[in-house]
Amino acid sequence: MVNYAKRHGLEPQGKRIEKAGFGARGLEMRLVEGPHPNSRSQRPRDDASVVPVSARLSGLHPVVVALRDDEGQLVIPSVLRRRSLLMLQALAAEAVRRGYEVRRGRLSYSRREGGVDVVVDGFAHAVTVRQEFPQSTNPERSARLVVELDHGRSGQSGRPGRWRDRKDRVLEDALGLILGEIEARVLEDAQRREVEERAKAERAVRWRVAVEEAKERAIQDQLAKVLREEAERWREAALLGAYCTALERRLGELGGAMDESVLDSARRWLEWVYGYARAIDPLTRLPGMPNTREPTPEELEPHLKGWSPYKPE
Repeated sequence: MVNYAKRHGLEPQGKRIEKAGFGARGLEMRLVEGPHPNSRSQRPRDDASVVPVSARLSGLHPVVVALRDDEGQLVIPSVLRRRSLLMLQALAAEAVRRGYEVRRGRLSYSRREGGVDVVVDGFAHAVTVRQEFPQSTNPERSARLVVELDHGRSGQSGRPGRWRDRKDRVLEDALGLILGEIEARVLEDAQRREVEERAKAERAVRWRVAVEEAKERAIQDQLAKVLREEAERWREAALLGAYCTALERRLGELGGAMDESVLDSARRWLEWVYGYARAIDPLTRLPGMPNTREPTPEELEPHLKGWSPYKPE
């Protein structure tokens, strides 16, 4: 079905169908942007930028020197290793000529690989080279190399990322395309970074507004707590005042019917209760506006509607 669609031009404009095995017998199909990396449209054109490749391993960029001297990387036949180093040197030299930075590539899980990182406007893209068919006994197949670009910061899986030796094209002719692909990815990365930074700035503004609103509500909570505490003391003072009135009335009713020592003890208790009730009554003195403090993150959190109290997230 996939091959039929490809043969009869049924793929959507600007897209291609890719298929891959899934599980034991399954097949995964997906639509991706752009032509296949090995299609004719990806082959070097007459006007494509040509990257000269030296025939001698001399005047090497420091990262290529480090790779050359590292016996734990790019462990492939010496002829292919030399050719790989010459291509990486050509890429490094052209990248520097264009004003880019070249760094030593990250260590690969495979000792058969080696590469460099090309850094453009702060975006690093790993370029690796390896033998395509290391196990092949066919001299022609075993002599083939493949160059790969990592997916980049955004996982640009829909873009060309692999170039191979073929009967009608050697990898040396594709170096200009590889650098051009890096530049295209960097442009996309820069546009994506601009969008992300704009979104980040907008998020920070919304977060600051949310924090200010949360602070207002948290301060209202502080004031409400003071109010509830004062109202509770006022309620208790009022209750004690009613108790004092009732006790005073009871003393008047009993008059001389009680022992004077008992009445004297009751009067002293009444006097103490009156004093205590006045002391706890918040309205004995005119109350003022309570002092508030900067709310803690824990006090802000209930009012932030999902925002973090610590940062714009």
